[in-house]
Amino acid sequence: MAAMICGGIDLGGTKIEARLFDGPDAATTQLRRIATPRENYAQMLAALVEQIRWLQQVSGRDDLPVGIAVPGIIDPETGGVFTANTPARGHSIRDDLMAQLGRPFPVVNDCMAFALSEACGGAGDGHRTVMGLILGTGVGGGLCIDGAIAPRAGGLAVEVGHVGLPASAMARHGLTPRRCGCGRLGCMETAVSGTGLANIAEDILGTRIEGADLVRGGHEDILEIWADIAGECLLTIQLMLAPDCIVLGGGLSNMPGVVPRLERALERHALRTMKPTRLLQARHGDSSGTRGAALLARR
Repeated sequence: MAAMICGGIDLGGTKIEARLFDGPDAATTQLRRIATPRENYAQMLAALVEQIRWLQQVSGRDDLPVGIAVPGIIDPETGGVFTANTPARGHSIRDDLMAQLGRPFPVVNDCMAFALSEACGGAGDGHRTVMGLILGTGVGGGLCIDGAIAPRAGGLAVEVGHVGLPASAMARHGLTPRRCGCGRLGCMETAVSGTGLANIAEDILGTRIEGADLVRGGHEDILEIWADIAGECLLTIQLMLAPDCIVLGGGLSNMPGVVPRLERALERHALRTMKPTRLLQARHGDSSGTRGAALLARR
């Protein structure tokens, strides 16, 4: 990967993180986080501009390539963002930054940015088709083919978190279908995300226990139920997209032994003649989505 300085910004519901990347591996050299203004869009946009200007200042370059990773669906025609976690809903960050700063800044779905980062100098390096799967508060995915973000109609990332949970999986574990944040009942996210892991604990144990406490408490029964359902999610990805590898990110990907646990689950569910796809842990951790946005801007 050719060395070239670039910047990335991760627009989240609680913080706006700016990172400066440099060197042949696009490593972080500077980092700054500020709180995400949630009162209105104008304040949030002003905070984004502040982070861009900080990146320009520390890099010494007014023409610094800067990409912005955001959660949700980004309409490829209008640039409109549809997300539940920030005041950006319905606004075009792309067009508004262009109006204020006079040049383009690519805006990309955070899961697609994560996949790009891991496909280019990350855990998926050397693989043609790389699926990035975020297992965090929610569940989302991105897809890269030959080192580039795969074209997706309508601005959708790989929205596997909103695929329906298999009824057979819910029945064999005695789980209750729950309403997802998207409004649908029984989405994959309601059992496979960090929130979903706590949902499983509540159904099985009768009390709500967060993921980190479940791991510390050695609740193997709960973790195995979660892995079994996550295996169904992985199978769905493999059947639909057949990637060379699936790179895991997000908080749940940091659980001890998570890759072999999920490998066993996927192998149980895989079709008899199908070789399970390779599972890998993200190389760039929490910075990967920001790094992917920076790589996109650098191009």
